Amino acid sequence: MSVTVVGSIAYDAVQTPHGSRERMLGGAAVHFALAASFFDEVRVVGPVGDDFGDDEYAVLHGRGVNTDDIEHVEGGKTFFWSGVYGENMNSRETLETDLNVFETFDPKLSDASKQSDVLFLANILPELQLNVRRQCEAARFVALDSMDLWINIAKDALIAAISEVDCVILNDGEVEQFTGEREVVAGARKIMQHGPSSMVVKLGKYGAALVTPEESFWIPAFPVDFVTDPTGAGDSFAGGFVGAIAAQEGDVTADVLRLAMAYGTAVASFNVEEFGTERVARLTGEEIVERVAELQRITTFQATTVALR
Repeated sequence: MSVTVVGSIAYDAVQTPHGSRERMLGGAAVHFALAASFFDEVRVVGPVGDDFGDDEYAVLHGRGVNTDDIEHVEGGKTFFWSGVYGENMNSRETLETDLNVFETFDPKLSDASKQSDVLFLANILPELQLNVRRQCEAARFVALDSMDLWINIAKDALIAAISEVDCVILNDGEVEQFTGEREVVAGARKIMQHGPSSMVVKLGKYGAALVTPEESFWIPAFPVDFVTDPTGAGDSFAGGFVGAIAAQEGDVTADVLRLAMAYGTAVASFNVEEFGTERVARLTGEEIVERVAELQRITTFQATTVALR
């Protein structure tokens, strides 16, 4: 079995209250792949330019990520993004976005990528997401991420893509923008009317919610001692979440989804501790398991009856 992810491969320049990096490896597909690689084989589909070199490939290969479907565009430059985070790390200002080779990205999947058991459609044009999804007929679980831009300018195409996946992952602001609903569960269920059987709503530093037609499940963010850089946390969460599902054989039950939420939360908590991919690149499976166990401990209580007046 394997996981295919289609999305951006990038260089990021970041300033936070705790430091900066002028050029670090990033992009949704990279953060997702590193996180998911702890659970299954991962194949990355995305474009890079001449400036993407051995050091960057080494980070991915160091986690066993398959890079055969990374497209090298001769004469091109890799997608570049730069931004500044505010003091509370909840807000950020984009300073520069250079799509470069990503602007004309047309995903090209090998037969091996098309046959993957699980597929993640990272934040790209909805039309491309739908095209990739239809090429991966063998996938037993497909998840999709998106953003406010596509909700604004390509909502019909996004709905078409959503209608053919199993799970949608958005943040709470995007859910409200999509549906007009301020309440997370109501908004998620409106989106699920288009076809998905589950939805994950990212709540930033407050955690995440899993919504199905029958129930909702909420998990807090892991209380890390120090947040250095939130860049890529959402994609790391998605990698842990989808990767944990890929690691489970059989049907994707409610129990599988809830456990996957814990693993996604744990991996994302490591991502924010250092800049970019620095922490996740040297993360171990044992550390993830320990943090999931700690999440279970801090969210469990004895349900005994308390005498009330």
